[in-house]
Amino acid sequence: MNHLLRRLAPLTDANWKLIDDEVAARLTPALAARRVVDFSGPLDWTHSATNLGRTRPLKFADVDGVGALQRRVLPLVELRADFALSLGELRDHDRGALDPDLDQLDAAAYRMAVAENAAVVHGWREAAITGISEASPHEGAPLAATIDAYPGPVAQAAELLLRRGISGPYALLLGPDEYTRVIESAEHGGYLLLDHLGKILDGPIVWCPGVNGALVVSLRGGDYLFESGQDLAVGYERHDSDTVHLYIEESFSFVAATPEAAVWLRPDETGAQRSAKSRRRAS
Repeated sequence: MNHLLRRLAPLTDANWKLIDDEVAARLTPALAARRVVDFSGPLDWTHSATNLGRTRPLKFADVDGVGALQRRVLPLVELRADFALSLGELRDHDRGALDPDLDQLDAAAYRMAVAENAAVVHGWREAAITGISEASPHEGAPLAATIDAYPGPVAQAAELLLRRGISGPYALLLGPDEYTRVIESAEHGGYLLLDHLGKILDGPIVWCPGVNGALVVSLRGGDYLFESGQDLAVGYERHDSDTVHLYIEESFSFVAATPEAAVWLRPDETGAQRSAKSRRRAS
């Protein structure tokens, strides 16, 4: 029995398959940041730290003539999102119901994806994780105030990376608001903005909840490492006569080995506010 304690839950094999399949379906499109970095693992729940390959000197006063170094590591962090499901709903699923209520599971999966994406892209100071955007030395232009001007900052970011010797293809991670604006828009003459951006990048445009603005990042590999201990999995907490309490959990670290391999494009707040007002008037 592992730390997830799944065998203690009052759930059938069919229930667990339903839950695992639903978690995978919700997480797969939302876990965007790990798709554009190198993924190592999963290495097991007991894996506790990432080797940084560096040391710091220590004083060893007890014995003359002996030097000392301490290896530096980055401890993994654990993320967990709790949720509850109705045992009655799960029993109905066993009887053949096709529409069990899994809303709490869906919400927990989304929260986990947002937290992971935000840690990788924007960092997590308390966990000593430096995100891609804060590690980058480049000063990217803000996203344009009008949607048809988006290609300008993206093209500038790609050209900046090329001048620094960072080859493509490149991915464009977009926060939810920015992604919605892109896929809903066509440039003058009906040419889809999504297609134009794809030609600039020679890579994917990715919906990334948890990201503020946009990030242009090289997909050449070797620049960023996401190290997984326990990959995202569902565990058992407790149950009563009506409800089973579960959680989604993972452990990971993140290292920006080549900080210059990405450019963050901060959001244009004025343009976003104007767009929101336009959508409200249209509705």
